[in-house]
Amino acid sequence: QVQLVESGGGKVQPGESLTLSCTASGIPFMSTVMHWYRHAAGRQPELVAAITSAMETYYLDSVKGRFTISRDNAKNTVTLQMDRLRVADTNAYFCTAGRTMWSPDYWGQGTQVTVSS
Repeated sequence: QVQLVESGGGKVQPGESLTLSCTASGIPFMSTVMHWYRHAAGRQPELVAAITSAMETYYLDSVKGRFTISRDNAKNTVTLQMDRLRVADTNAYFCTAGRTMWSPDYWGQGTQVTVSS
């Protein structure tokens, strides 16, 4: 059974930081691409960042230079460090896993990030 368990969401003020973590089980983590999506009700999910087993990364243009994705293959975890957060970053964030950079096969339950003054 595949499980992706996120943690670390919350409410912060603009300019502050949050760290999202995701622990995976039931998948061959070392060979799986890990992603962070964000998804607002009524809108298409948006790929925020992704990281391959070879540590190749992708970032959405609006988060480049502010967010950093990393993975620890020994602990089956993927982390999204979010700095200089903006109100526009407010969303539900989901950890996902898949065979490619662009196609998640599994989704976590999501964690809410709220940026508000």
